[in-house]
Amino acid sequence: MSDKITVKLKKSTITCTEKQKACVRGLGLRKLNTQKTLENTPAVRGMIKKVIHLLEIKE
Repeated sequence: MSDKITVKLKKSTITCTEKQKACVRGLGLRKLNTQKTLENTPAVRGMIKKVIHLLEIKE
């Protein structure tokens, strides 16, 4: 396992629940196609798992 994960927001959060929107914001993503490189921790993995249908992930 690498110690960094790159996530990209591929779908809009308009129809998402507040919890899902909070996860996306917590990952540091705001607009469509924004990317963030994050630490590979259990907390980050859990947030990604909640909104994986909106994201594109590169390890």
